Amino acid sequence: MSEATIAQKGPYAVEVEAGKSYWWCACGRSKNQPFCDGSHKGSEFTPLEHKAQKSGTVYFCGCKHSAHKPMCDGAHQKL
Repeated sequence: MSEATIAQKGPYAVEVEAGKSYWWCACGRSKNQPFCDGSHKGSEFTPLEHKAQKSGTVYFCGCKHSAHKPMCDGAHQKL
């Protein structure tokens, strides 16, 4: 299994809307971080859906190493 590209060593703070789906980039190659733009095509990576339970700010993982994907868990601090 290949390793994802680190898009940034820190989370992406995103305002989300309750009930809306957000597709997190798992490969790290998207030009629309932290969201998928299809750059994973032909790789083993697939985007992960995050369906917002409530409106507000959430922190999507930017380093792609979180144990709680697609959310940041601080894993970037150990890279």
